[in-house]
Amino acid sequence: MNYRHAYHAGNFADVLKHVVLSALLDALKAKPTPFTVIDTHAGSGCYALEGKEAEKTGEWREGVGRLLFPDVGPHASAGGTLPPLLRHWLDGLLALPGNEQGLKLYPGSPLQVARALRDTDSAQLCELHPEEAARLRELLHHDKRMHVHQRDGYEALKALLPPKEKRGLVLIDPPYEAQEAEYRLIEQALKAALVRWPTGVYAVWYPIKQRSQVQPFLRWLGHCGARRVLRAELLVHPDDSPLRLNGSGMAIVNAPWKLDDTLREPLRALARLLSQERPAEWRLDWLAEEGTRPPPSPLLRSHGRR
Repeated sequence: MNYRHAYHAGNFADVLKHVVLSALLDALKAKPTPFTVIDTHAGSGCYALEGKEAEKTGEWREGVGRLLFPDVGPHASAGGTLPPLLRHWLDGLLALPGNEQGLKLYPGSPLQVARALRDTDSAQLCELHPEEAARLRELLHHDKRMHVHQRDGYEALKALLPPKEKRGLVLIDPPYEAQEAEYRLIEQALKAALVRWPTGVYAVWYPIKQRSQVQPFLRWLGHCGARRVLRAELLVHPDDSPLRLNGSGMAIVNAPWKLDDTLREPLRALARLLSQERPAEWRLDWLAEEGTRPPPSPLLRSHGRR
């Protein structure tokens, strides 16, 4: 309840999360039938990068700010070009009203979802913090596809699943105020959700400080019963310090077909462009794939080959 995402909006972890989210939405829109998105920890929906919170940390400059001019800096991409998925996602941010003169506002997951959905699709957005929920409701009050609930997102899944559309995505992106105990909450929620809606797509964002903190959760995902679980990670610092956010990951349960192929080049580009004092590392592999248990892929440096 004390976490405020405004301090961290647009940082490297947000970039990874939202690029993966964009790829998932594109995959769902590949079929004409309607789908729904359920966001368990929605936040307030939009963040001012010139606000006091974002200015205090400046994290966005080492995140989405690096993508604005990909031809500048020691880790510039060849010719200043971005992979199509990254370019499409970034163009969507810059097309947000208020960003006509450059990136001033960073849309959170709910607003990015709202701008991607078709008229026949919908979203259920859960936010427990009363002020954040009020801001989110005000931001989206005109959009009948978007439904805001001021309630605990884990508990809400019991009522919201399965959705009437029978297709869709659950985004689980908590602030991890409970630290390692948060993983147990996610496991409980996912276990129940997979019983109620075994065919749904579930995307879980997780922070990486020390690898030992997240490893039990990743092992659990590999044996959770889902046929396909894809992991995408980006590390800008070594994963051996509890004092800072060293990296983050997205675990996608029931990942859409060929999502790994869609994400490979964007991840490689992000590792190159978001490197800080050392080359960033990335990982893209299957924790579970059609009943097999392949060995984990090694972390790849930004200049590595895949």
